[in-house]
Amino acid sequence: MKNVLKIIGVLVLAFIGYVAYMILNPVSPKETLSYSSEISEIEVVYSRPYKNNRLIFGEEKDGALVPFGKYWRTGANAATTFETSNEISFNGQKLLPGKYRLYTIPGKEEWKVVLNSEGDKFFAISEPDYSKDILETYTSSKSIEETEQFSINFSTDSTGVNMNMFWDKTVVSISLK
Repeated sequence: MKNVLKIIGVLVLAFIGYVAYMILNPVSPKETLSYSSEISEIEVVYSRPYKNNRLIFGEEKDGALVPFGKYWRTGANAATTFETSNEISFNGQKLLPGKYRLYTIPGKEEWKVVLNSEGDKFFAISEPDYSKDILETYTSSKSIEETEQFSINFSTDSTGVNMNMFWDKTVVSISLK
């Protein structure tokens, strides 16, 4: 009986060690992106998966990792969060200050981008409560050179600030004012 308990104890410790290692060294590293202007302080927290020779965007029947028309938490691991310190225009729509869960529904030519009030939900890996969606917007997708790792950045142009999300051969941009 003592040997069985020792084996169970070793297995439990091994499992705890594995979980701790995966949290501290995820396959898709966590990234925190900040942008500061006279309008607002913006922060995006997301995880950055790699392409690894996989079909990223496409039809579900073709085995796409992120199928067209399906919920995507816009990154890996936990849900992506978007936080703003002041009221801003998010792709032409009024967004009050706060922390939001950002998710997308990719399409071949157009993406639905959604902000949900579940921004503080711990390790949100499942689909959100859709009744808590507070903003929905659409943006066109564009083709780019292949990008191995999913990334989000901020850029500026004559119209203001854009939040760009790019991976594989696709980029989508959201206007922030």
